Amino acid sequence: MMQWVRSKWLVVACLWVAFALNYVDRQAAFSIFPVLQKELGFSNSQLGLVGGLFIWLYALCMPVAGYIADRIRRDLLIVAAMVMWSITVLGTALCHSPGPFLAWRAATGITEALYYPAAVGLLAALHPGPTRSRALGIHQSAQMIGVVGGGWFGGWAGDHIGWRQGFGFLFLIGVAYAAVLLFVFRAWPAEGDQPAKTERMPNRLPRSPVFWALLLVYGWFCAIQWIVYAWLPDHLYERFGYSLTASGYNATVFIQFTCLTGVVLGAWLADHLVKRIPAGRLYLTGIGFFLSAPCAYLMFSVSTIWQFRLFALTFGLLSGLNVGNG
Repeated sequence: MMQWVRSKWLVVACLWVAFALNYVDRQAAFSIFPVLQKELGFSNSQLGLVGGLFIWLYALCMPVAGYIADRIRRDLLIVAAMVMWSITVLGTALCHSPGPFLAWRAATGITEALYYPAAVGLLAALHPGPTRSRALGIHQSAQMIGVVGGGWFGGWAGDHIGWRQGFGFLFLIGVAYAAVLLFVFRAWPAEGDQPAKTERMPNRLPRSPVFWALLLVYGWFCAIQWIVYAWLPDHLYERFGYSLTASGYNATVFIQFTCLTGVVLGAWLADHLVKRIPAGRLYLTGIGFFLSAPCAYLMFSVSTIWQFRLFALTFGLLSGLNVGNG
């Protein structure tokens, strides 16, 4: 039994679930925009802050989270982050006005930022050899499943049990699963939980213009993605008269399914293209970036649901090309 618990691949599987729950918790709020307007009196600007506050604080806290993960036990940081972000989800469920809701949403961004650097660092330490890419790739796929799960669950809760009860359920699941992670991590020797020693690199910014170009491209691309994830469920609710459940599901499943396909296809194409064209990965990244932007616009502009699904599938595929070669 203990040997099974100490499997490196069990850790990958456990962190996959944790990362999926991370995205379920952040995405669920986007599927209840109409409810937030009716019950809590949110304006459109305040709805924008539901996503804006989260992503800005998440991004700003990520370097700090990486610094912390390099200096304390990563396993305990992962468990603590999961408990803390679950508490913030419960906090949003108890709010009755936009201000406290946004404050708790900001706290969700801060606490969820603590998870990713610690999880990736732990996986890299447990898989230092030829299994590292597979371990990290499997873990990363949880993001796409979590977006779909959160989009569906948030809408379903709003339609059937109430969004407050739904968020309360996510709190219970998060805390319970943190206990499961703690049990799994305790099976490892103490030295296996410590941050891996890494070679110190010079403290200077990269001078390559390609680095700065990619930084600009991915910053802009992530902004487009976040707009799509945040506002698409509400758009489908208003434009096509869908229920919250159907809106949250349709706004995520088509994009994420083809995005995963695009990641796999893009990686395969890039591996073959670079044999003939050294800059092949950059070309695929550029194609994915420049062609996905018009599809994002068209998703919000079409007049039929089938047109929307077509452009959603195309946007996801092109996004995958971009993500898979970053």
